[in-house]
Amino acid sequence: MPEIALAETGLIGTRVRERRLALGLKQTDLARAAEISPSYLNLIEHNRRRIGGSLVLRLARALGVEPALLTQGAAAGLVSGVQAAAQGYPELALDVEEAAELAERFPGWAELITKDQARLAELEEQVQRLTDRLAHDPDLAGRLHEVLSMVTAIRSSASILMETPELEPEWQHRFHRNINEDSDRLAQGAEALVAYLDAPVGQAGQMQTPLDEVDGFWAAHGHHFPQIEARGAGAVAELVAASDVLVSEPARAMARERLGHYVQEAEALPLAEIAAAVADQGTDVLRLAEHLDQPVARVMRRLSHLPQEVIGELGYLSCDGAGAILSRRAIAGFAMPRGSGGCPRWPLYLALGQPGAVIRVEIQQAGQEARHLLAYAHGEMIPAAQYGQPALHRAQMILVPAERGDATPSEPARQVGMTCRVCPVSGCAARREPSLLQNPADRGAAKEF
Repeated sequence: MPEIALAETGLIGTRVRERRLALGLKQTDLARAAEISPSYLNLIEHNRRRIGGSLVLRLARALGVEPALLTQGAAAGLVSGVQAAAQGYPELALDVEEAAELAERFPGWAELITKDQARLAELEEQVQRLTDRLAHDPDLAGRLHEVLSMVTAIRSSASILMETPELEPEWQHRFHRNINEDSDRLAQGAEALVAYLDAPVGQAGQMQTPLDEVDGFWAAHGHHFPQIEARGAGAVAELVAASDVLVSEPARAMARERLGHYVQEAEALPLAEIAAAVADQGTDVLRLAEHLDQPVARVMRRLSHLPQEVIGELGYLSCDGAGAILSRRAIAGFAMPRGSGGCPRWPLYLALGQPGAVIRVEIQQAGQEARHLLAYAHGEMIPAAQYGQPALHRAQMILVPAERGDATPSEPARQVGMTCRVCPVSGCAARREPSLLQNPADRGAAKEF
């Protein structure tokens, strides 16, 4: 019987029983070899008695396995995969502790569930990319507009010909020629549109929005720019000019503006100062702001600028008053859509209605890996620069692993989604449109407020 690497689950008895049955041993035979009574072995095999030490060694010797094979459980990946799948269906009230036993007793089924969960996550990401593409891709919008324009032109010419039977031959010829030319352009436009839609999402050469380019530029630098930390504004033009990600002038202009804000924040709160404070105080934004005597908003932005070797795992999101995502720093276990359309239950959006307040809550995103994250969200109001103009509202959110010792709230994790369109949670009062991931009978209508 091949041995497999197993992770600790505490189900030693289940492993003893499975190994005994695989070897064709009776309980009495194994009990005699391990120097215990058959009744005690029966309790062990049903996980009603905790064992360790010399008894584990005797059982392992009698079963012909290494002791670690009994003291460690089914593959950690299988257990966590099954638990992650269960997290996506809170309405079933599944006992996640049973995932370990399922993985122990039926590893094949556990592997199937794990693979289905991974496939579901991949499909969710693909659906989101396609949704973003339909909503925010200017090239797609331009192609659709071209096709619709040709259809409108052909319809207009055909209507004139149909409604004006006494039209002079010369004008009839002109309209026929227009219809022929517009039809040819329509065919070419439709062919180009079909080819564009058939192209893989993210294919090289596919046009992206300026915001996509800036996000890619930021991610390529790890959200940290040592040149700016060292040289300030003098490095901005050089960084933009050297980038092969910023291909459009609007994107380069946006990057220069964002880097300009980075310069201001770096000058007000130098890298050495914020890095030392994080090493001493952790990532609690209120504690950091008080320690540094700096605004919370600035501290959060500077945290998002720190390299991973200084700050560790950290995610970041900012949005404007309309809820549109302005900047992102990804973190494992939390999917971030482009543009607008995030989950209304995100602390990021709750902070928009509470300028100046800091929200701290542990969250877990449905449909993602079973991971708890601690969110710090803060909203700020930017006063108008001119009379009669409204103030601007913005919000930002920091995400750190909840298991960090410097950040452990007392409340249970709040379940949030990604976007309503790809959210598996049913019965959510904040839902604004049906989900593609639910059965049609369970989708229901969007809530009205």
